[in-house]
Amino acid sequence: MLWFTNLLVLTKILVNFIISIDEFFILTFDSAISSLKQGEFVMIHDSDGRENEVDLVVAAQFITPEHIARMRQHAGGLICLAIDDFMAQKLQLKYMHDILSKSNDVDSDSKKMIMGTAPYGDHPTFSIHINHKQTYTGITDRDRALTIREMANLYESDEPKIDFISSFKTPGHVPVLLASDGLLSSRTGHTEMSIYLAKLAKLFPITAICEMMDSQTYSALSVKKAEKYAEENAIPFVAGKELLEFAKVQ
Repeated sequence: MLWFTNLLVLTKILVNFIISIDEFFILTFDSAISSLKQGEFVMIHDSDGRENEVDLVVAAQFITPEHIARMRQHAGGLICLAIDDFMAQKLQLKYMHDILSKSNDVDSDSKKMIMGTAPYGDHPTFSIHINHKQTYTGITDRDRALTIREMANLYESDEPKIDFISSFKTPGHVPVLLASDGLLSSRTGHTEMSIYLAKLAKLFPITAICEMMDSQTYSALSVKKAEKYAEENAIPFVAGKELLEFAKVQ
């Protein structure tokens, strides 16, 4: 019976260890989850061995023109809309590199330009670019906020594909990014990380993201500068490495 008692003790220790790890990560991301729920920004760094970039992220369902203006002025990269694979399938959206590869209107020589794999090793997540039908040019802060917010509203629709076709136009000024099925187990980009965080926050799995640029070095904002910006502006900073570890525990 001694072996059984020892087994019970070891099992209890292991369970408590797993629970403590889980609680540690939840505490780590608590401020990020809280910010997303309140319609505020979070910042996500993917990893040193990947893009090594930091994105400014907000839940799409809370987007306002003020968010767009701040992303444009303080981040400076491409303002994109990331959606989960479930909605992408509902809307029958495809990756742009697949659309071009299968198009009969693109000649074989031109197809050599298609980037199926980015320099950092992943496939691009770009799909089509859209505008909401009520926008004018589609590029203003108000127009882009409207397009992004109305895309988030599709998650409450009983017929998202019908509403999508009737309410949006392409080409437009908001690039749609399709998160991989399986999220972080399939791909570890900002697209998947932002959607994963939105799901942790129990929000619609759709986010607006924008790379942070450095106007002094003309390159991506360094992690050090990004962390300083996050601290000065009280924005939660999420390290991709920690998010991946949390996903593994889950």
